[in-house]
Amino acid sequence: MPRLRESAQCGAEGGRAARVRAGVRSPSAWCGPFKHIKMASKRALVILAKGAEEMETVIPVDVMRRAGIKVTVAGLAGKDPVQCSRDVVICPDASLEDAKKEGPYDVVVLPGGNLGAQNLSESAAVKEILKEQENRKGLIAAICAGHYTYSENRVEKDGLILTSRGPGTSFEFALAIVEALNGKEVAAQVKAPLVLKD
Repeated sequence: MPRLRESAQCGAEGGRAARVRAGVRSPSAWCGPFKHIKMASKRALVILAKGAEEMETVIPVDVMRRAGIKVTVAGLAGKDPVQCSRDVVICPDASLEDAKKEGPYDVVVLPGGNLGAQNLSESAAVKEILKEQENRKGLIAAICAGHYTYSENRVEKDGLILTSRGPGTSFEFALAIVEALNGKEVAAQVKAPLVLKD
């Protein structure tokens, strides 16, 4: 599980405390009773690069995990802590190199953030993963600066490509991924306790 930290140190006890404070580990602490949905697990790869937009990374990870999707947050530059666009530091679950060996994944997610998107676009490894995902007809989801085609729609799905506009659409983006992988009913079950405005 990625850990939100105020520093680049990701020690076991410090990481646990940061997860609890951030509500990542125990959503019931801030939004009432909640159970993760148990079902045949789909798998997601979230590629985390330096300069990624925090909300566009953490919100999809959280929402997908609530839906029972097995999410791997992979650090583009390795397993070291990654500094995001607003100085939040996230510890990846694995390096991209190691995560790739555990594939294939049902969805590959590309968070935005100007520097993060630039780092993703310059990576030969990311290009290879996306090409493989496209060839095997897997879902590719990108948000904000993580993609390049502009649309006024908050979330846009075109075949196996799902895109969204920015931090303010992160929940909709995440729920669209859940719906694409696990169906409308599961997406509705996950959405209900989030108290989102319709």
